[in-house]
Amino acid sequence: MIDTQKIRNFCIIAHIDHGKSTLADRLLEATHTVAPRAMRDQMLDTMDLERERGITIKLQPVRLDYEGYTLNLIDTPGHVDFTYEVSRSLAAVEGAILLVDASQGIEAQTVANLYLALEQGLTIIPALNKIDLSSADVVKVEREVVELLGCAPEEILRVSGKVGTGVQELLQAVIERVPAPVGASSDPLRALIFDSQFDEFRGVVAYVRLKGGSLRAGDQIRFSASGAVSYVLDVGVFKPQYVPGVTLSAGEIGYIVTGLKDVRLCQVGDTVMHGQGTPALPLPGYREVKPMVFAGLFPSVGDQYSLLHEALDRLKLSDAALVYEPEHSPALGFGFRAGFLGLLHLEVTQERLRREYNLELTVTIPSVAYRVIIKSGEVKVIKSPLELPDQSSIDHIEEPLVTLDVVAPQSYVGPVMQLVANRRGQYVNTEYVGERVIVHYRLPLSSLLVDFYDTLKSATAGYASMNYELKGYVTADVVRLDILVADERVDALSFITYRDEAYERGRDAVTALKHVLQRQQFEVKIQAAVGGKVVAAERLSARRKDVTAKLYGGDVTRKQKLLKKQKKGKQRLAEQGRGKVPLPPAAYLTILKHHS
Repeated sequence: MIDTQKIRNFCIIAHIDHGKSTLADRLLEATHTVAPRAMRDQMLDTMDLERERGITIKLQPVRLDYEGYTLNLIDTPGHVDFTYEVSRSLAAVEGAILLVDASQGIEAQTVANLYLALEQGLTIIPALNKIDLSSADVVKVEREVVELLGCAPEEILRVSGKVGTGVQELLQAVIERVPAPVGASSDPLRALIFDSQFDEFRGVVAYVRLKGGSLRAGDQIRFSASGAVSYVLDVGVFKPQYVPGVTLSAGEIGYIVTGLKDVRLCQVGDTVMHGQGTPALPLPGYREVKPMVFAGLFPSVGDQYSLLHEALDRLKLSDAALVYEPEHSPALGFGFRAGFLGLLHLEVTQERLRREYNLELTVTIPSVAYRVIIKSGEVKVIKSPLELPDQSSIDHIEEPLVTLDVVAPQSYVGPVMQLVANRRGQYVNTEYVGERVIVHYRLPLSSLLVDFYDTLKSATAGYASMNYELKGYVTADVVRLDILVADERVDALSFITYRDEAYERGRDAVTALKHVLQRQQFEVKIQAAVGGKVVAAERLSARRKDVTAKLYGGDVTRKQKLLKKQKKGKQRLAEQGRGKVPLPPAAYLTILKHHS
């Protein structure tokens, strides 16, 4: 067993693209954790999707052995949509390296992740990265960090994840500043599950941090929340691949092969205890995650519903923020209404389902969860436009409100304020950190769904960053906008919008659909309606055969007779119900892009 005084557990937190994964590569090299021939860029990013996008999506633990110490590192994501991954990592460690890009300075997620770490009572080690870049302004950014943390300038380390400068000093700082874990191997077993994966042959593999006790293969274990009992098939550590070990003891981070085939029995945040003897008190776990964006996921192939269900079950093991429930759509069949932390989370989940499970999906328009107060006093939470009750029974509707923090250079305050004001935002206050400002707002969550982030980047030449957090509900004047194709409502295309924006968004939707739908043998009406009132409409002209091509010469009435006969045939086709218009997946994607 390892002496707990020789263990240091820490993670790296930063804004997206500030160099966490690159610095982690240098730490692996400096501690000789990975052989040089096996080393590659972004070593801890295990998904192809992470490598392609250059972002970290999943937390990833690894054990480093350095100068007689065992250093357990957890690499974390930086995007706001994956904050839950960060919060789970922080609960498993005692210290955090706060990494700041010396060429970009303090940004929104830098501040947000710092506050998360301080709430957990972690020791913070500030470090400036990318000091080798010609655009780096080390003195200015160092001043920003001092102002943010209130630390002394000499406490801030200077490193380069690209060339390896300052990596040894960083490792020494972790050993000297991060406290050793509390707990002893003689205590009752309590292990916090901070992540998990599913193995086809061995069942659920739980990633754990032992707060007390010890664990080895063959031990009987019990899961506090689900009550499931199992025998440990194997235990081990991350280097960064699975390395089987003899035992795990208090203070260590490792994995347990549980043998469980039902993924719902092993939940992230649960406590693992010994299966026999007096049960220990479970650990606090994590705060309940609240999805903020909802969308329908439907298999493009109808008989893949059960496969989608199984895929979502397994995906939830490694993505605890994913929430879903069955849903049926007359247009799309059986599927699931899923909840996400943001649009990037939705996009990544869809892509993972496609790559890892070979599932092609149709995704409905993202929406937020509204609270509908009925005149009788009943309160309903609706996650889909189709759940909206009849307007006559509604007293009022409330929408989710978020607090938004935008970090930008002072010269871009004007464009930022203009953008947020156009999205129904309310100004709160402004903070100054060096040459940057942090502007605080309150605004509806739905305002963030409509290309807000892209517009913010465009308005500030790419310099601004943002972070948001759900803060309650506020009354809103919203209506359901239905899309009708050939006089039939397409439920999957309905969405909720503000009453004063219904015409503009309806016009955008029908115009976009007109360019996607294929022409039919009859004229197709495309309409946007609120209640029974059509607010925007387009017509897709019929595909026509030139029935007069065979005529030559003669009286003009011969032509008119043939054209009139063709017109009656098209009317009859539409009236007899054979005038149904198939909607290709591109139609749903078009609306998705216009309103997400």
